[in-house]
Amino acid sequence: MLKQQHQLFTSILVILDAMVVVVACYAAWLFRLSALGQTLPDLPGDWETTVRDSFFLFAVPIVIAAFWFLGLYRPRRDKSLWGEYGTIIKASVIAIVLLVVGLWLLRDRIIAATPTSVVDDGLVASTPDPGRVQLLALAVILPTLLSLHRTGFRWTLRELRKRGFNLRHVAVVGIGRLGQVACRTIERNSWTGLKVAYFISAAERSERQSCLSHPVRDGLAELERTLEQNPVDAVYLAVPSSRAQRLPELLKRLERFAVEVRVIPDVMPRYLPQSMAVGELDGMPVLSYRECPTRGLGGLSKRGLDILGSLAGGLLFAPVILACALAVKLTSPGPVIFKQRRVSIAGETFKIYKFRTMYHVADEETIRWTSRDDARVTPVGKFLRRTSLDEFPQLLNVLKGQMSLVGPRPERPELIERFREDWRGYMLRQHVKAGMTGWAQVNGLRGDTSLRRRLRYDLHYIRYWSLAFDLKILWLTIFRGFSHRNAH
Repeated sequence: MLKQQHQLFTSILVILDAMVVVVACYAAWLFRLSALGQTLPDLPGDWETTVRDSFFLFAVPIVIAAFWFLGLYRPRRDKSLWGEYGTIIKASVIAIVLLVVGLWLLRDRIIAATPTSVVDDGLVASTPDPGRVQLLALAVILPTLLSLHRTGFRWTLRELRKRGFNLRHVAVVGIGRLGQVACRTIERNSWTGLKVAYFISAAERSERQSCLSHPVRDGLAELERTLEQNPVDAVYLAVPSSRAQRLPELLKRLERFAVEVRVIPDVMPRYLPQSMAVGELDGMPVLSYRECPTRGLGGLSKRGLDILGSLAGGLLFAPVILACALAVKLTSPGPVIFKQRRVSIAGETFKIYKFRTMYHVADEETIRWTSRDDARVTPVGKFLRRTSLDEFPQLLNVLKGQMSLVGPRPERPELIERFREDWRGYMLRQHVKAGMTGWAQVNGLRGDTSLRRRLRYDLHYIRYWSLAFDLKILWLTIFRGFSHRNAH
């Protein structure tokens, strides 16, 4: 029954996706006609041209194939909507590239057309290539409409599941802390359509009759009989680490049943800063427990934001930067720029740039932080620190790729050696580039504030990193990042 439901929903989704692609193709075509001042063809007499020029005969199979290849038709109820948006964008990029290649190979008259020239008063003006205009419009319209469509489809499914339709019943193996966490998490996220049917104890036998208002159907000794008499759609193995050696045996026993199997690791969430993923190396399964979240396309987009942001910031604040440099130079002897060794991604060290805010001393003479009303700070330096204007030279660090606009603040190597022993999880901050501003900073954690809370905010940023999160932090920095009572 569940398989039939999945096939039905998949068929409906494929049809709806195809319809959205057709709409996107015609929208891009109409945009091209409007932008270039062209007229609509005569319908229905010129129907053949209308169908061919819209590209939808090529785009629909390519997009559906890309969606299928990237797993957008797999039943993943626990996948986040933001994750689906990212996959849709990837599929759309692949589809546009394949569409361009296909149309080029077929020598379509629109793609092959050369820019036309208009002679007016002796001047020659070139018009944009129609095919390029249409494909660029399609590259924007296609992922936008598909994302809106998938959002609406998900919302409809979630409402149906909340009302008891399209449910999947699961059995949780384990009645201890881990099993109860799994049950509460499933019930809290009712939009997934997952419903806990019963528990099975991770011990051989169990005297308990219920757990969290759900029945406990004995232990592992009766696993096969329980699943045969009480069929479910999926089994969640919430086996504590003390019984982890039994997992291979359980997985083998579950092979006899046509159920999906999920394994919930007995690891505290704070030790998992990023989502785990399973890969494969020459047939060997590899569990990615911890890795840099900004690799691949995400890292490329973040680097692009850093380059554009640092250049724009340098141009926009050039008068302020020049005024700060003159103020430092004219009010105290010593260099304008202070350089100090700091640590960024993967433990790499670099020289951070700041406007000098203290009376000139040897670099790294002391490793202690500055305190409020520190006697080493110059009067101008005190103002620069309180307004964070001393950080502006770090735009050069960002442009050089040593730092990012957003990320955990960089620390000195000596302090990191101390903190890595005293604070569990502190080294996870080095999984991303250090930043000029960060989630901790826009929440007021600056100066002599709690290191534990600052670390918690930094790890939250690493776990939930996205380009949208970076833009949010940059926006908040405008209102909270420059001046704060904790800055000194």
